[in-house]
Amino acid sequence: MVGAAVLGLPYAMSELGWGPGIGIMILSWICTLYTAWQMIEMHEPEPGKGKRFDRYHELGQHAFGEKLGLWIVVPQQLMVEVSIGIIYMITGGNSLMKIHRILCNDCKPIKRTYFIMMFSSAQFFLSHLPSFNSISGVSLAAAVMSLSYSIIAWIASLHRGTLPDVQYGAKFSTDIGNAFGFLSGLGAMAFAYAGHNVVLEIQATIPSTPEKPSKVAMWRGFVVAYVIVALCYFPVALCGYWAFGNAVDDNILLSLEKPPWLIVAANIFVAIHVTGSYQVFAVPVFDMMESFMIKRMKFRPNLFLRFIIRNLYVLLTLFVGITLPFFGGLVGFLGGFAYAPTSFFLPCIMWLILYKPKRFSLSWCANWFCIVFGGALMVLAPIGGLREMIIDAKNYKFYS
Repeated sequence: MVGAAVLGLPYAMSELGWGPGIGIMILSWICTLYTAWQMIEMHEPEPGKGKRFDRYHELGQHAFGEKLGLWIVVPQQLMVEVSIGIIYMITGGNSLMKIHRILCNDCKPIKRTYFIMMFSSAQFFLSHLPSFNSISGVSLAAAVMSLSYSIIAWIASLHRGTLPDVQYGAKFSTDIGNAFGFLSGLGAMAFAYAGHNVVLEIQATIPSTPEKPSKVAMWRGFVVAYVIVALCYFPVALCGYWAFGNAVDDNILLSLEKPPWLIVAANIFVAIHVTGSYQVFAVPVFDMMESFMIKRMKFRPNLFLRFIIRNLYVLLTLFVGITLPFFGGLVGFLGGFAYAPTSFFLPCIMWLILYKPKRFSLSWCANWFCIVFGGALMVLAPIGGLREMIIDAKNYKFYS
């Protein structure tokens, strides 16, 4: 649950400001915890009776209908999973580049493109492991690493203290710039909550009986995960912004320099984390692509098909990552456009359709609040993120 997006939260705070930033973080945490509970409840309508919705699109088909459910859910799922792959390619490459810069300060600079390609080499190998269970060790290592670099980020920020001329006011020089920056910050906050896309796939691995339904164990695990999310996200966002103010980089670890050994360790942890997390979100894409090729296109299920599909997917995320390595802008754009629907309001719409809560009841009001909030994120955040990418591209030499 703790993704590399935590590294961009101090930058999001600098775009939103203290009050709105803290408010949006708390609101996003509560809304996504609520929608996750809904998904866990809807996974198995009748515990122990055999009917389980093991994929997000299966639940969508149950709520919206066989064809409409696919067209609503699958594109959103793919956007989330592919965008995470792209962001993690960039994050892994940036971490390797930072490690090289600190350890070999006098060396000739190496292109960011090459570092992203180095990171991708591990994904070409890991992508051929057969299932979620095959990457459980990698996933465990990723979880430990994410906690480690989050703790390092906020402790190192506290230890460093505030910049001598730290500023917390308007980040940009114009009102228009501040307005678009605010929208991008909304997207960065939404990007931090991407775990809903694989909630049902993970719950599908938990045995279920009428006495011990899967939703009980899944909800307990999710609550623990979300408490840890809060303990990581809030300190990193608040301490990083407190230390650097508006001067913070879009990746907090790029702002930190001392102590060098600790910053190197944090970037190593990031590289290990995104290596495993890339696979967690890539496995559902592989499953979807291979199922489509076999069931619809009538390809024979064999190792050659698997080899081609998985390598092409990694190659696609690599190409986009080295072409548009704008971490801050991409996080803002994708956070709203891709993540808000699956994490904030699609579960609420499905809940309203399937359970039909009484109008103006607490459940009805909570669902409509999340739908309006998530819809606003989806519409507004990509505008700010896209503008930020355009501004970054003006001064960027591609494949540099």
